[in-house]
Amino acid sequence: MSATLPEFPWDTLTEARAVAEAHPDGIVDLSVGTPVDPVAPLIREALASASASPGYPTTAGTPTLRQSMVAALGRRYGVTKLSKAAVLPVIGTKELIAWLPTLLALGAADLVVVPELAYPTYEVGARLAGAPVLRADSLTQLGPQSPALVYLNSPSNPTGRVLGVDHLRKVVGWARERGALVVSDECYLGLGWDTEPVSLLHPLVCDGDHTGLLAAHSLSKSSSLAGYRAGFVAGDPVVIAELLAVRKHAGMMVPTPVQAAMVAALDDDAHEHEQRDRYARRRAALLPALRAAGFTVDHSEAGLYLWVTRGQPCRDTVDWLAQRGILTAPGEFYGPAGARHVRVALTATDERIAAAVDRLS
Repeated sequence: MSATLPEFPWDTLTEARAVAEAHPDGIVDLSVGTPVDPVAPLIREALASASASPGYPTTAGTPTLRQSMVAALGRRYGVTKLSKAAVLPVIGTKELIAWLPTLLALGAADLVVVPELAYPTYEVGARLAGAPVLRADSLTQLGPQSPALVYLNSPSNPTGRVLGVDHLRKVVGWARERGALVVSDECYLGLGWDTEPVSLLHPLVCDGDHTGLLAAHSLSKSSSLAGYRAGFVAGDPVVIAELLAVRKHAGMMVPTPVQAAMVAALDDDAHEHEQRDRYARRRAALLPALRAAGFTVDHSEAGLYLWVTRGQPCRDTVDWLAQRGILTAPGEFYGPAGARHVRVALTATDERIAAAVDRLS
């Protein structure tokens, strides 16, 4: 099976990392979008209070967690007409994406469409299931084909591009005509900077009808819970029930203490706003510094990354930045269209972001 998978992208950064780490003031790692900020005390307390949980967790999530997921989507993102049967906790959103085609029993006859610039796990998940993959950003690129699964990602990783309501509506209508499932990766939905992202499940997009639609959400970025592996999926209750049935057989269960922590995180908006403000400050410092250093910033209107170019091959840019002690991700990680860009993450401490700004100037 491993022969069907590409090389793990981050393993190719060993040399650039070594160069960046040799900087006299240490590395500024802006390559991986891993949270660095403290977990809110109320979340840690909820985790600890549920630690005496000797029994197996429920795959579907506790009733309290399911209600919290529904309420948070409504309160934060305007998603309505969701029932507790239309949400499901997952062991981190990456796990869901990596195994979704397999859980849905897709195979060689089932086309999976991913964005031209995309989180690599979309393609990895299709390959694990033996399904073919097509990179496409517009419906005209698909011609008469009828895919089984179409991935959307807004705000995008890596570009920060946001898909508008009209675009999303067209995709929903097109997919329903062909019986395709649309899965929107909305891990960065709460991080709109220059525009306000909209969920695939918002009534402006789907008129309150979630048939054939799923939205994946993560608490890794909004609540700094990457280490907890806390995410969930919402949408079509029929598809959610199918996923639940398979996940029960496979033992794919979010631990009970993590479910309790998710409730605390989803019920409290104050810590989420605080985390968003941290990323906004870091973006406000880094964005002009990159432009002043000769970079062009494309898209990047939302999300956790800046998508930048110096007009040269991406690996040359990675090396240029590494010589200044800054590690970034080459755009080719995300598809051929990223060959002249690098992705710059906002996930570093204020002190390290300030160090990067100084080095760029």
